[in-house]
Amino acid sequence: MINFDYLEANKVKLREEYMTAKPFPCIAIDNFCDEEKLTALVNAIPDIETKSADYAFSKNKYEKSKIREIGPEFQEFHEEMTSDRFKELLKYITNEDVFVDPDLYGGGIHQGKEGSFLDMHVDFNYHPLKPTWYRNLNILLYLNKDWKEEYGGHLKLEHSETGEKAEIGVPFNRLAIMQCRGYTLHGYDKINFPPGKARLSMATYAFTIHEKQQESARTTKWKVDKSNPVKYILSKLWVPAVKVKSIFFKSKTGDH
Repeated sequence: MINFDYLEANKVKLREEYMTAKPFPCIAIDNFCDEEKLTALVNAIPDIETKSADYAFSKNKYEKSKIREIGPEFQEFHEEMTSDRFKELLKYITNEDVFVDPDLYGGGIHQGKEGSFLDMHVDFNYHPLKPTWYRNLNILLYLNKDWKEEYGGHLKLEHSETGEKAEIGVPFNRLAIMQCRGYTLHGYDKINFPPGKARLSMATYAFTIHEKQQESARTTKWKVDKSNPVKYILSKLWVPAVKVKSIFFKSKTGDH
């Protein structure tokens, strides 16, 4: 399914683009997959019923991590994304010693329905269930057939320390790879897709093994403007609230 021959033939150029990108290392790769196979995968996507656990910081965003059970197209996609061949390519492009999480914890199909948005945030760093796994990269394959700029849903990127910003469009068969650090803010504004159309992506995350944690573990941190005082206060309470919750309750993110 993945266009490995094309990617491997252009890996030097892709590495240079990734390493020199602003506001932090990232890249958008078009025609990542065989178009016919990816179209078959999109046509097999079910309506997702599990809402994201982002609460006030997102709207109408649904997720399904357990994709292999859906059908053969998803099985093939999973096998290739978690293969040694893709791992070696990913390591070369990003210059990071990484592997893709085979359980797709927090990943899989992301479906943004009518009016969906996702506030700017930085992701957790150490895997909640595997504390030596450091989240190094976000890998996002967009599945939006006939996408137009006016539909919105662009992947917004911002460096929290320098203030530099960028946007990546989300057309069908575009793969975005972005560095995942404490300063790599990302999200998307409220969408304006046609009725009945959802913002679709397939998310996978790449990790690096740290025998000992090299920084304090964190949960998702949200960036909210003070013009929305209720949400702003909630964003400040979010991290300590999640820490308390994790003491008493196991994460349910991977259950779906």
